[in-house]
Amino acid sequence: MNPQPIGPFLLDDEIAFPPVHLADEQGLLAIGGDLSVERLLSAYPSAVFPWPWYDHMPMFWWSPDPRFVLYPDELKVARSLRARMRRGDFQVRCDTAFRAVMEGCSEAPRPDQEGTWISDEMIEGYVALHEAGHAHSIEAWQDGELVGGFYGVTVGDLFCGESMFARVSDASKVAFATFVQTGWFRLIDCQLQTDHLERFGAREIPRVDYLAELEQSLTSPQCLQEPQRVGSWADAEM
Repeated sequence: MNPQPIGPFLLDDEIAFPPVHLADEQGLLAIGGDLSVERLLSAYPSAVFPWPWYDHMPMFWWSPDPRFVLYPDELKVARSLRARMRRGDFQVRCDTAFRAVMEGCSEAPRPDQEGTWISDEMIEGYVALHEAGHAHSIEAWQDGELVGGFYGVTVGDLFCGESMFARVSDASKVAFATFVQTGWFRLIDCQLQTDHLERFGAREIPRVDYLAELEQSLTSPQCLQEPQRVGSWADAEM
């Protein structure tokens, strides 16, 4: 029996992805395609997400093993951040400035990276996905100014986080922790390991376990249907 080929595979006009177990050792599954709403809605329920190496290159599609996730009941908040949140320095909102959040993420400096992977094509693709009700922004506001936040994609009661930014110290951390403790989502997909999110309690799980979580989420109602105020830490019981 011939061994199965290992990715990456070249995508064509067909809106479909190869089985994720065929991704290479780094998790790269496929190259090419576009960021249409249809393709993105095929990707996330298949445990696949786009992450290009550089602008003006074909899109890269990933499904890493293991997967980095956060279970909300495992959320950890440092004492100093908890004190900041209780002061109510930020108002946390949802879906009132989606494009601005993506632009903020695209402008944020990244260690060991030149430029940004969030291209104009990425912004337009996810704005269209947001307008279709499947991508959402969580925003930190201070004195009427957007000072931080993050965005992601929902698959039922699973939230797939994409990128975050902060123009004021702790703004995105406050937005993230406040969002997680709402209990809206059963699982937060952080995709790839970072020390920043590990400090919040995120951990790696095998991709096969993530696929099981994803399958369960596909049967759950879609969360976040309207722009709303998420609240502040002071609103929550901890």
